[in-house]
Amino acid sequence: MRLAQIATPDGLRTHLRVTDGGYIDVASATGDPALVTLEGIIAGGPRAVDTITSLVDRDGTAFSPISFGPAVPSPNRVLCLGRNYREHALEVGDLDGCDVPAWPETFLRGANSVLAPYAPIVRPSLTDALDFEGELGVLLRSGGRYIRPEDAESAIFGYVVLNDVTARDWQRAGMQWTPGKNFDASMPVGPEVVTTDEIDVSDLAITTLLNGRVMQAARTSQMLVKIHESIEFFSSFATLSAGDLIATGTPGGVGFARNPPIWLHGGDVVEVSIEGIGTIRNEVVEEADSPADWRWTPALGQR
Repeated sequence: MRLAQIATPDGLRTHLRVTDGGYIDVASATGDPALVTLEGIIAGGPRAVDTITSLVDRDGTAFSPISFGPAVPSPNRVLCLGRNYREHALEVGDLDGCDVPAWPETFLRGANSVLAPYAPIVRPSLTDALDFEGELGVLLRSGGRYIRPEDAESAIFGYVVLNDVTARDWQRAGMQWTPGKNFDASMPVGPEVVTTDEIDVSDLAITTLLNGRVMQAARTSQMLVKIHESIEFFSSFATLSAGDLIATGTPGGVGFARNPPIWLHGGDVVEVSIEGIGTIRNEVVEEADSPADWRWTPALGQR
């Protein structure tokens, strides 16, 4: 099934995409208020899924792009992989003589960094180096510690498209990536959560366009740490939970690795597409009303 978050007078409500291409409100159609949220659906388990999928042939309603909220509006946390495609690892450099990373590069994003799939990306006035990173996202239905790869599939609820928009100057000013990866509303997620029964994500095309120009083009089969391995890795040190979202890394072609670098500015339009899952499309706008005398403004290349 394909689940979207649609803005209503009562807030975001989970909607099912039905056969005619429209959407129906899951909680209203089933009479179960617990199914208004994605968390409620995941908690409902197979019975909730069966109830929802039985609605797929009902008449749906079309919604404008602006009605869509983040497909995962309140992730428990966002666990991210860096340098997880060989071409991106090479363009980043700093591999200490290795051809590819010898250990998974990881970082966290907070829930406040998610953004709707068609909403404007605000370029913070505090960065001169905003960059794009098209990625596949993996939403968990269950968790635990020490999850082996052969058991990882059962922990996955579904998949999304995301753009790990990054302030490179903030990312590279210190030793940790957290600031550059956590500006508010900097990670579009959507357009829908596509459940595991709908799609095999082992070899899908992933593409990022900037103003219609192809910037990134790869296949998910090129990941260095595969999806099931990433679940195994994260569960080595953290108890994974339902609602965790894993960002699986970006292919080569990001803006900062180009000569000259290509940064996002107001008026730019970024599209990330993953075959069989969908496309997110976001226009970049400039931040308004920020303080002119803010002292925390790192210079790119500071370290």
